[in-house]
Amino acid sequence: MSETPIRLPDADTVDAVLTSLKPASADRDLAPSLSAAFPGFAFSTAPVDDFYWRGADRAVIDADGVRTGEHEAWIKSELAALGGDLAAFWERHRDSGKKFAEWRGAAVFAVAPTGPGVADFVQLSLGREIEVLAGPVVDPGYRPWSVGDLLEPSWVKREPRTDAPVLAGPVYRLRRRSGLVHMRSFLATCRRRERERREARRPELERRVIHEVSPDGARDTAFLDANSGWFDFVPRENRFFADWERSSASAARIFEHWAFDITDYEERGERQLSFIPRPLKMPADRLLGDDGVSVHRLMERIEAIDVEIGLPFAWFFLMTHGHWVDPDVGHAIAEALRAGRVRLPNQDAAVLLAWADNKYLF
Repeated sequence: MSETPIRLPDADTVDAVLTSLKPASADRDLAPSLSAAFPGFAFSTAPVDDFYWRGADRAVIDADGVRTGEHEAWIKSELAALGGDLAAFWERHRDSGKKFAEWRGAAVFAVAPTGPGVADFVQLSLGREIEVLAGPVVDPGYRPWSVGDLLEPSWVKREPRTDAPVLAGPVYRLRRRSGLVHMRSFLATCRRRERERREARRPELERRVIHEVSPDGARDTAFLDANSGWFDFVPRENRFFADWERSSASAARIFEHWAFDITDYEERGERQLSFIPRPLKMPADRLLGDDGVSVHRLMERIEAIDVEIGLPFAWFFLMTHGHWVDPDVGHAIAEALRAGRVRLPNQDAAVLLAWADNKYLF
């Protein structure tokens, strides 16, 4: 990457790039077009299995293939003309040939490095969407009982693979608010906001005491004496990156193996930031912490996972994700490490033991 200062990607330019893509070549042109729009950035893309559909922008299409209006507005207009009679609406349209179209998609992440550090990259969270002719405007077999039944059609099959006719797309859309993130800045904000939240409670916590009753009598302990690390708390998002950086996995770029599903919203006037790490490659089978399985067998299994993923210590990060490797596996190996029964590379052993003492999961 050039040492000349460069401008970070911005949402307006990204939107313009996405709008310029032609459906026939959008998948092929996405990364090159983003790279061309932002000199100094080399974008790559990775799909994630995260199927969804959108209730917005549905359209009604008649039997001749002509669009007759926006779905919700059309339903309300037709119902109004029938005096709100749901049974009459159903009788009129169950055999009318009118259908509705909706957009369905899956998550795609585009990333570009901004430097050599573990968090030195930009991530774009995108949706790759196609518009399909989903099905009839009413369920032909069952009369609707409310307007909501019509506005949220549940009688059509929605699956990643479908034989529904494709009307438009694929198109790419940038997620709002959390769609464009410079990861180093994001992590710094997570850490700062957590520290500010805890500092704001300092006066309250300095007054708080824990009242304990034991056979030896009662005693009061200052809350902060009992929780000396309260103000040193590190969010799990920051720990995930820090653990990667000091483990043997750091030989690879983190974004080559993980995407980060970021949430950024307001709750009670306070900004909430977090992410769920999404593995770009998963093992064929889950590794569960079954009782009776020897720790040596677990070591064989985690080594097989690392080989399958193509990354040392991959099993640990899959474990923090909480699905593909059971956390009990990590605790069992940590216990065996302390007993000297198994070995890991020193840097990986340090990460695992710290996790076992202070667990985090996504």
